[in-house]
Amino acid sequence: MEDPLLKGPLPWVVAWRFLRGRRSRLLDGTARAALLSTALGVTAMVIAMALMTGYREDLQGKLVRGNAAVIAYPVGTGDGEMPPGKLRRVLAISGVEKIGRVAYGQGSLSGGERPEGVEVVLRGIDPGGGQLTATPDQLQVAEDGIPGAVLGGDLADKLGAKVGDTLRLVALGFGEDRPRFRYQSLRVTGTFRTGFAEFDRSWVLLDRPQVERLMGAAAAADLFELTVTDPNEAPRIAEEAAAILEPDYVVTDWRKLNRELFAALEFQQEILFWVLGLIVLVSTFNIASTLVVLVRERMRDIGLLGALGLPPGGLRLVFLLYGGFLGTLGTLLGVVFGAAISWVLTTFELISFDPEVAAIYFISSVPFRVELLDLLAIVGFALLVTLLACFVPAWRAARVDPSSALRYE
Repeated sequence: MEDPLLKGPLPWVVAWRFLRGRRSRLLDGTARAALLSTALGVTAMVIAMALMTGYREDLQGKLVRGNAAVIAYPVGTGDGEMPPGKLRRVLAISGVEKIGRVAYGQGSLSGGERPEGVEVVLRGIDPGGGQLTATPDQLQVAEDGIPGAVLGGDLADKLGAKVGDTLRLVALGFGEDRPRFRYQSLRVTGTFRTGFAEFDRSWVLLDRPQVERLMGAAAAADLFELTVTDPNEAPRIAEEAAAILEPDYVVTDWRKLNRELFAALEFQQEILFWVLGLIVLVSTFNIASTLVVLVRERMRDIGLLGALGLPPGGLRLVFLLYGGFLGTLGTLLGVVFGAAISWVLTTFELISFDPEVAAIYFISSVPFRVELLDLLAIVGFALLVTLLACFVPAWRAARVDPSSALRYE
C-alpha cells in the first residue's frame, strides 16, 4: 500500500523518504539525540509554565474565596449599615450575587495543646451573607452562654482543638477611648479549609455582633464584601459599585489589592519561559548536527537531484522539512509528556507542604495547570528556533555542486 505522505510536492516527498530511509548508525544516533533533547526541553517548559499558571490561578481563587473579589470600606463615622437604596442598586449590578457585612479584629486563642495562646484574626460575619461563611447554628450562642466559633483547619490542628471543645479568647479592643482586653469563652463548632495557609492557620469565624462587642465600636473594622459570579469581572463591578457608593465608601477589588504580588508572579513566569527556552535552543543544535550528517550521508542523492533539475531552493526546502519533522515530533512528544506529568502531579498532590512551609508559599499543595495559550507559546517558540537552526545546514546543502556531489565517495 502506497504511503499517503509520498503524495505531494517533490521536496516534501524527498524529505519524507530521507526520514524513513535506511541510514548510518551515526545518523540514527544524532536523529534520536535531537528528538529526545527537543522533547525533554519542551517537557520542562510545559511543566514550568503549568506550575506558574497553576500557582497564580490557585492563589487568586483562594484569595477571592477567603475575602471577596470586590470590597467596600465605609468612610467616616456611622453605624456601618449600607443605606437600603444603595444596597439594592449594588445588588442590581450584573455579576453581583450577594453582599455580606464583615467585621475584623485580633486576639489570642488558647486551650487544648497551646495554653500559652496563639494569635488569631477574628472574622465576624453574618451567616450566609459573605464569601467565607458558616451556618447560623455554628455561630449561635449556646444555652450556657458560650458562642460558637468556626476555626481554620490548621489553627485547629495547632491548638489540638476538636468540635465541642471550649477555648479561651483574649481580644484587644477599645472602650472609653483606651485599649481594653476582653475575655470570652468560645466553643468549637466546626472547621474550614480554604487551601490558603494564611487564612487556615489564623482565622476564627464568629457572629459579627460578637466581634463588634469584643473589639468595641472604634476598633472593629467593618466592611462589605461583594460576592461575584466571575472574579475576572471584578474591576468592572468595582467601578460600577464605586459610582453608586462614593464618597461614603471606598471600593476596591482583588486585583488592586494584590497588584504587586500578581505582577511579580507574571514577570517570574516570563523570565522562567525564556530561561527554560535555552534548553530547547540547545536541543536545536542536535537537529542542526543531524542535518550536517544527513548532507554528508546523502551527498550523491543531493547531486542527483540537482542534476535532474531540482533548484537550490527546492534542496533547501528538503532539509528544512527534514529538520522540521524532527522538531515537530520532538515538540509534540514534549507537550504530551509535560501535560501527563502535570496531571499526575496535580491529581495525586505529589508536591505538598507542611503548615510551616505552606505559610511561606500561601498554599498547601502545588497545582499544575496546562493552559492552551501557554502550549501555543511553547510550540511556537520550539518550532521557530528549530527552523532557524536548520537554515544554515539547509543553505549549505543547496550550494553543493551537482557534478562534485556525484563524484563524492
